[in-house]
Amino acid sequence: MTIQSDDTTLARTTLDRVLDDVEGRLRDHLARERAHWSAVGDAAGDAGLVVPLDAVADLVAAGGKRIRPAFCAAGFLSAGGDPDDPLIVDAAAALELLHAFALIHDDVLDDSPLRRGRPTVHERYAAEHRARGWRGDPRRFGEGVAILAGDLAYVLADMLTADFPPQARALWSELRAEMIVGQYLDVKAAAEASADVRLARWIAICKSGHYTIHRPLTLGAGLAGRPDLAAAFEEYGVALGEAFQLRDDLIDAFGDSANSGKPTGLDAERHKMTPLVALAAERDDRVRAMVSAGSAADWDAERLSALFAESGVRDQAERHIDALVDRACAALDAAPIAEPWRQTLVDLADKVARRDR
Repeated sequence: MTIQSDDTTLARTTLDRVLDDVEGRLRDHLARERAHWSAVGDAAGDAGLVVPLDAVADLVAAGGKRIRPAFCAAGFLSAGGDPDDPLIVDAAAALELLHAFALIHDDVLDDSPLRRGRPTVHERYAAEHRARGWRGDPRRFGEGVAILAGDLAYVLADMLTADFPPQARALWSELRAEMIVGQYLDVKAAAEASADVRLARWIAICKSGHYTIHRPLTLGAGLAGRPDLAAAFEEYGVALGEAFQLRDDLIDAFGDSANSGKPTGLDAERHKMTPLVALAAERDDRVRAMVSAGSAADWDAERLSALFAESGVRDQAERHIDALVDRACAALDAAPIAEPWRQTLVDLADKVARRDR
């Protein structure tokens, strides 16, 4: 059990204060943009111009774990940044809006019906199309609105980075490109039904690990003028990012959708070649046969979860998560940061790797 010192408690309180400021920045930014587009719509005689923005705002307001803003702010503060600097608030808010972009588009790609306990954007607007009896295909309309709402979230995120210095701008660009390339590889691997553990791990790190933990941390440190922390934060972030994704896979296979706010078993339904599936295919002939059938056969989500447990892959994944968290935390031992912030990052690692949603 970790005993919190007064300094560590103060560090956590400071981080929470910055994250509260991030929530305020998100609300203000979205409200300002809504007021602008509402006025444009009034002038044009069309109140519907705010629909894409409302879709983004509703998703942001629905909550979420705010992991990326937390790591960005923690990277900044552990590097000695001023908690009252508005630049870190903008950066952390931008990351949350970028995440909204990714989620909205990801839900279209996965045809997911729920996100954060609510209908996904494409489902919501497909239902509205049907209810209003409009012409055309409701599904296509819903997907179109979702794609445009996601694009708008991307633009809204970028607006908050206008004052980034050049080095931070380069990190921001790398983060976005990496996330999109990783998403493409995820789609491609599902189509190919390629049970390659190394590839599955690389996709997980590229699609989620870097953009969830490593890049936000490094971006925060860069904004504080501490590029010397990049190596330690990369080692910490890559290991913890892999643990984060593996936990995501376990939640999809064994979690409770009422708790997670999204359907369970969706990875199996969509033939996602996750690290968990790749590990199981390597270890169990029955999983390998299911995977090798590719799109010619459906993957039974319940059966696949049972095989994960029977083959020992579930336990193996838990042990690997523990090892990855240990590796991440060890990377901080020699990092030139104050002890309260090192402990805060250790606590964050434990929180994201052992979550249940």
